[in-house]
Amino acid sequence: MTQIMTSLHAKAGNPPWRVGTSMCFSPIRDERHAAARERWTATRRRHRVIMVEGPEVQMSFWPLAANARSVARARRLTRDRLAAWGMEEVADVAELLVSELVTNALCHAHGPVGLTLSTMEGLLRCEVEDAGTVLPSAYCAGHDDEGGRGLCLLDTLACCWGGSRTPTGKVMWFELPAGTPSAH
Repeated sequence: MTQIMTSLHAKAGNPPWRVGTSMCFSPIRDERHAAARERWTATRRRHRVIMVEGPEVQMSFWPLAANARSVARARRLTRDRLAAWGMEEVADVAELLVSELVTNALCHAHGPVGLTLSTMEGLLRCEVEDAGTVLPSAYCAGHDDEGGRGLCLLDTLACCWGGSRTPTGKVMWFELPAGTPSAH
C-alpha cells in the first residue's frame, strides 16, 4: 500500500513527506488559485448546465444513479473527460479520488449524486454532491479495517480538499494541479 501511495502521490505532484500523513481538511496550500476557487463557487451554484466551455473555465456535470454501478461510471467519465481536456497526467489520481467520494456518497447518503469536473488556470477541481447533510469526519483506521481511509487518501494526494453543506445536502471536493488543458 505504501508503494502505491508513494507512486500516486508523486503523480499528484505533492511533496513525498506527505505520504501517509493523516491530516484532514488541510488549509489551502496554494494561494495562486484563490481567485479560481472563488469563481468555481459561483459556477457550482449554476451547475445544472451540463457543459460550460469558455476561455477561463471548462466544466462538465453528470447526474449519477444511486447504485454501485455509478462508481465505475464516475471513474470512466473522469478518465474520458480528462483525456478530452489533455489532462492525462492527473487522470489516475483523479479517478481514484472521484471513486472514493462517489463510493462514500452512495454508502452514507441517500438520493441523487452528482459529479462535476472543472478546470481553470491550471487547476482541476472535482466535486461530488449528494443529499446527505453530515460532513465526513476523519478517524484513524486500524490495519484490519476495511474502510476509513478515504479522507486520508484525499489529504495525501490532493493539493487541497474540503466539503460544505448545500441547500440540498453537501458537496465534497478536491483539487489537483494540472497543465493547461487543450481546447476541445
